[in-house]
Amino acid sequence: PAGTRSAVLNTEARTVEADVLSRRCVMMRLVDFSYEQYQKALRQSAGAVVIILPRSISSVPQDVVRQFMEIEPEMLAMETIVPVYFAVEDEELLSIYEQTRAASASQGSASAAEVLLHTATANGFQMVTSGAQSKAINDWLIPSVEGRLTGLGGEDLPTVVIVAHYDSFGVAPWLSHGADSNGSGISVLLELARLFSRLYTYRRTHAGYNLLFFASGGGKFNYQGTKRWLEDNLDHTDSSLLQDNVAFVLCLDTLGRGNSLHLHVSKPPKEGTLQHAFLKELEMVVASQFPEVKFSMVHKKINLAEDMLAWEHERFAIRRLPAFTISHLESHRDSLRNSIMDRRARIDTKALIRNTRIIAEALTRVIYNLTDKVRAAHLDLLT
Repeated sequence: PAGTRSAVLNTEARTVEADVLSRRCVMMRLVDFSYEQYQKALRQSAGAVVIILPRSISSVPQDVVRQFMEIEPEMLAMETIVPVYFAVEDEELLSIYEQTRAASASQGSASAAEVLLHTATANGFQMVTSGAQSKAINDWLIPSVEGRLTGLGGEDLPTVVIVAHYDSFGVAPWLSHGADSNGSGISVLLELARLFSRLYTYRRTHAGYNLLFFASGGGKFNYQGTKRWLEDNLDHTDSSLLQDNVAFVLCLDTLGRGNSLHLHVSKPPKEGTLQHAFLKELEMVVASQFPEVKFSMVHKKINLAEDMLAWEHERFAIRRLPAFTISHLESHRDSLRNSIMDRRARIDTKALIRNTRIIAEALTRVIYNLTDKVRAAHLDLLT
């Protein structure tokens, strides 16, 4: 169900133990997978490669998972004429694999006469694809979701924008769950929307900021959904919360693991800005309530010469909107961001809850102007 669907395939099954892989469908299990074996199949002009994934990623040793995640970017970047398929293991598929492996291994030590006899009498497996040839999609829609909470006290109120992209990616996109990247970011966004919608319901807790929540599509395609949203709001309309008074844009990305938080910026915030106040609040909340967390600001200039932007906040920074991304990852190049190994089992729920609380506390202090009114000892505002 997942792979190079346009490839018409009708070839005999083999495993990497076979001497000759040319024009064969080479089956590999993830637990035994290595990049050298994968390259061997490509060099020998295999008819196709099928990589068999376990039903439960949590059952796979961590070093195997890590190794595959490091290989994934290489597989994605390398162009190949050999179609690559992925399948989730079941009893039938494992039975086929074991029988094929036994036959492939025995061929190397067999004489020419035995090979000929085996070819004539063996019950081998033929791997076949069916269905119409795939066609490129020329006009594709990227749905995004927007919600807003209007502040109290006038028309020209500053706006805080909270953003997370909702899609996932990996070497087999249809098997990519994206639990951390970016299911965790979306879950934090939804929780912030829930908290502030309750606070904004009552006049006594209604703040003087507009809040704009944006779940963007196309995040893994260079943040195309965000790019389109910005064009619609800045270039094609006279009335938009993004037009005039944006205090800052907070992008949420990969927040479901680890004991570190990094605020990624294209330009360090200036003192006296709300952006700088939010940075200071994050530092204070972490230091006073969650000392086990390592917090830092990571400054990286936007490289317009590169095809792909590093973080989502760069889409806003290009349009001169103050923005940053918060993540537990220190580098945008981390392989976790585009991996089919990014499953629910790898999420640390306690870390996700903790990170949500840190962000919610810091945002609350900024939005309700509590920076100088509430001391560090009394920080637990959201109970």
